[in-house]
Amino acid sequence: MAIVEVSIVPMGTPTPSISSYIADCCELARKENGVKSQVNSMSTILEGELDKVMDLVQKMHQEPFRNGVERVVTTVTIDDRHDKTESHLL
Repeated sequence: MAIVEVSIVPMGTPTPSISSYIADCCELARKENGVKSQVNSMSTILEGELDKVMDLVQKMHQEPFRNGVERVVTTVTIDDRHDKTESHLL
């Protein structure tokens, strides 16, 4: 089970606020079956099988482009344990 922290920053948006772009990314995470998610003030935490989580990260990264953004910076941190199974998210 992997725990992945992802932070997506759309660049060059028409206004300084990027909250609507981030909300769209978070909505993708919320709807993804088989991946738990938790949004905090600086990032989104995803928990699930690594392949499935990374597919979701790619979808989240691409979402601002679909909404007209020309540049997106995404940071990903992966904690993948194989020695025990436990959930940290609700």
